[in-house]
Amino acid sequence: MKFIRSRGNPLFKSLLKLKDSARERRRAGSALLDGIHLVAAYINRVGPPQAIVVSANATETPEIRRLLDNLPSPEPIVLAEAQFRELSPVTTPSGILAVVAIPPARPVPRDVQCCLLVEDIQDPGNLGSILRSAAAAGMRHVLLSKGCADAWSPRVLRGAMGAHHVLVIEERANLSAFACDYQGQVVAAAADAKKSIFDIDLTQPTAFALGNEGSGLSLELAAQADVHVAVPMAAGLDSINVGAAAAVCLFERVRQLRVNAER
Repeated sequence: MKFIRSRGNPLFKSLLKLKDSARERRRAGSALLDGIHLVAAYINRVGPPQAIVVSANATETPEIRRLLDNLPSPEPIVLAEAQFRELSPVTTPSGILAVVAIPPARPVPRDVQCCLLVEDIQDPGNLGSILRSAAAAGMRHVLLSKGCADAWSPRVLRGAMGAHHVLVIEERANLSAFACDYQGQVVAAAADAKKSIFDIDLTQPTAFALGNEGSGLSLELAAQADVHVAVPMAAGLDSINVGAAAAVCLFERVRQLRVNAER
């Protein structure tokens, strides 16, 4: 194991930059995964990470110890507790982090059966939740506008719980241009829409469009939609969290496809 005890260590400084800077993550092509479950899932689905970082005390934690013992490479980097707390994205550090490669960008084909157009979602927790729901619903393609939170930030990665490893995520995408060329229907989620998500045929190729937490979709993207839909709610309520709305829309499609297959 490689022990780092100084805050001035160049490797420690580079890890801090990966935690704090989206620009540095893009430059390095790397991101930080936090927590034993995310790290283990990455190893199982993708393979060994670029680096494993643990706190000094965590090396004696049974679950982390087992993971380290079964990992042929790379050699773990061990930090003092104070250093690891500085590096950890959460208040109560998990004791283990991994440096992983960000997959190269791949444009999303215009003829995919289903995809998600996410515009200016700025809360990392919301974006992580949306990505997690997309993966759970069997979706594989997500496009994010330039105004979205960084998809590879520690908080988004933590909220998505491994969804990044099964999704094709296109960041800084021109959503309006994609919607214009999409070979299917564009369904825009809007709280004030007259139609319900439950009344729309989602078994055909569909691109779901989700807008900013406060202002919703831009006029440009909204104009590209074939239909605007809302999630029906109890009287007196007019909105739900965008992550919850995304889950409802995505799993309504799952339900319709299942019913259609059983006929």
